[in-house]
Amino acid sequence: MANPSVETVNTSGDKLMLVAGVLLVLAGFVGFFWLSGQEWYVRGAALVVGVIAGVAVGLISAPGKGFIAFAKDSYKEVRKVVWPTRKEATQTTLVVFAFVLIMAIFLWLGDKSIEWVIFSAILGWK
Repeated sequence: MANPSVETVNTSGDKLMLVAGVLLVLAGFVGFFWLSGQEWYVRGAALVVGVIAGVAVGLISAPGKGFIAFAKDSYKEVRKVVWPTRKEATQTTLVVFAFVLIMAIFLWLGDKSIEWVIFSAILGWK
């Protein structure tokens, strides 16, 4: 079988966990503003605890586990990339700048030639 079908399961439990995670993050923000009379560290702690709890609940759901697996696979793929050396990056950048300069000159000459043909040669304007 060349391309097996992928089965996605969206249970109500996963949806409830995601909703609970969002509500916990919102509760952290609400707590931050609701505790406006408190010291900054109390407000910050309410915010941090709400965000961490919400993210933790979201990550233990099936979509969260899928995201973690995706992030791990992405990290492995990025480690496989062969990055250019400083010399290669510099040379490539210089080639791009040279091409842009040559193209700008070419387009300017083309524009001026068309302008001369239309306004001077055809219309006779000076």
